[in-house]
Amino acid sequence: MWLCAGITSLSFKYSHCLEVIVIKLKQRSQSAGKFINNSNEKLLKLTNNWTSETLRYKSTESEHIYNISIHVPKHLKPKHDIDFGHYLAGLIDGDGHFSKALQLVLVFNELDVSLAYYIKSKLGYGNIYKVKNKKAIILVVSNRSGLLKILNLINGKLRSKNKLNQINNNILVNDYFKKCAFTDFRLNDDINLNNYWLSGFSDADASFQIKLIHRNNKTEVRLNFQIDQKKDDLLILIKNFLGGNIGYRKSQDTYYYGSTSFGSAKKVINYFDRFHLLSSKHVNYLKWRKAYIIIQNKDHLTDLGLNKIIKLKKTMNRNNSDQID
Repeated sequence: MWLCAGITSLSFKYSHCLEVIVIKLKQRSQSAGKFINNSNEKLLKLTNNWTSETLRYKSTESEHIYNISIHVPKHLKPKHDIDFGHYLAGLIDGDGHFSKALQLVLVFNELDVSLAYYIKSKLGYGNIYKVKNKKAIILVVSNRSGLLKILNLINGKLRSKNKLNQINNNILVNDYFKKCAFTDFRLNDDINLNNYWLSGFSDADASFQIKLIHRNNKTEVRLNFQIDQKKDDLLILIKNFLGGNIGYRKSQDTYYYGSTSFGSAKKVINYFDRFHLLSSKHVNYLKWRKAYIIIQNKDHLTDLGLNKIIKLKKTMNRNNSDQID
């Protein structure tokens, strides 16, 4: 029995997409699992400079805590097609695939079924399927009018060269799109990220972590906003916008962005307070934000405040370690 009504099983006609989806899910689970299980170990390795991972573009921001408002803005969704187009472009750049079968396939965590239905309702096209034996669902848009609507929404907003190649090689070569004279599809090369793109990209690929490091009879609290990717081009864009670091994980041949400093964390909060996450990650973000407020008030220096942060950590990401290292 599937998790919710209205989701059908993944039929054979979409089986050619399954390989791509499974690879993506494996990469995501391996990366997330490795980080969750070994996050503190890796942090200590980085501190002692004997890690196999290489940090690049290291931030020089101060660890001074910059105050943020204790008030959480009302949660809002994109107001119009321009905002929604930026969000959808970010979501596709993170977890979308334009296949040779003239389909857009978007992958969601099973917790985000409501987001999948929201995207479907905004587009007016698509079908939602549960991926068998995976904690994931997919939204498949194969209607040509639906694909044309998507291309118009994300034109000039998409940022991934890989996704651009998929569109050019798998979609625009079709006679239907040639007849529509849809030949001027372009990427967004603007370094300004003050729009919903990063929100969509983060709903696809980001995570919020609270890390507790115990040494010298003290417990240090680290707030990390992390994104993993096979290439570093989009991570460099994000690093230049938010500050932070980019590292390389040799064992998985992946790059990762981390906010690392409290100065970067404040920029992360300023962004997501304005351009809201629409997935279940929004709840993790609010807990992460609450931890920042505890730190800015210096309450983390007390047992009561530290215990509040520990409780927040335990309820985030559902697989976070409950142990202080």
